[in-house]
Amino acid sequence: MTTPEFTSNRDNFCYRHPDRQSFVLCQRCMRTICPECQTQAAVGVICPECMKAERGSRTPAQKRAQRQWGGRSRARGSLTAVQSGRPMMTYAIIAVTAFVGLLQLIPGFDVTGLLLFHVGYLFPDLSGLPFQPWRLITAVLVHSGIWHIGLNMLALWMIGRSLEPMLGRWRFLALYVLGGLGGSVAVGIISPGTATVGASGAVFALFGALLVIGLHLGANMTGLFVLLGINLVIGFVPGFNIAWQAHVGGAAVGALVGLIVLRTRKRSQRTWQILLLIALAALLLAAVFIVPPILVGA
Repeated sequence: MTTPEFTSNRDNFCYRHPDRQSFVLCQRCMRTICPECQTQAAVGVICPECMKAERGSRTPAQKRAQRQWGGRSRARGSLTAVQSGRPMMTYAIIAVTAFVGLLQLIPGFDVTGLLLFHVGYLFPDLSGLPFQPWRLITAVLVHSGIWHIGLNMLALWMIGRSLEPMLGRWRFLALYVLGGLGGSVAVGIISPGTATVGASGAVFALFGALLVIGLHLGANMTGLFVLLGINLVIGFVPGFNIAWQAHVGGAAVGALVGLIVLRTRKRSQRTWQILLLIALAALLLAAVFIVPPILVGA
């Protein structure tokens, strides 16, 4: 029930449908709008007029992205529909990694030793180490120091804010995990005697995917090329103690994931997308379980 004061106040009625009472305001113009006139935004709702104005102010790159990605609805995970959403998966990965980083500071609790990757953990008969294949992934959670984790998480935060809304949360997570796996596999194959920690492989996968997607959309990727090149070169500089193998492996896997997503972005191709990502993971696992024993035997 409403009071006479409420009923007599025209601000409490939808400005497009004067006969409909509402308690909801457009977050842009602050006018009252009924459910029929509401469009969900990142925070609150906006009215049709503000939505039209927002679409009119889009840059050519944003319009091109909408055309090339099909203009699908938010529920279908489109590029343009989710670009205003919060990168929650990025924040979650940073939070989990930071938590593990705090655990590394506890004296007597060797978290690093429990989660780092060494190819010997895949071949107990050859190394005498226990069989612990999950280390292929858990290595992305531990780091060698505050600068290591800080730089990786900064890069994740910077790229994730743009890339996660493009891909959607679960595709972004798949990219990150496959990139971390690709980094570990590259280390295990190229340098089987090396133990590795850090999210560099996963972060470089983000670089690789963003590069492929950006080139497809016609964006100017010169800055990303330079940044990626500098980071790759640093890995080869003596004294930095950086696993360049993980960088190369992560970037290559990220580029492949980006290509898969581009080629299977239609809703009717969703099954193919999942199957191709699973096939990529299977190929990486097959490589790391088959190649190192051959190299050691040689």
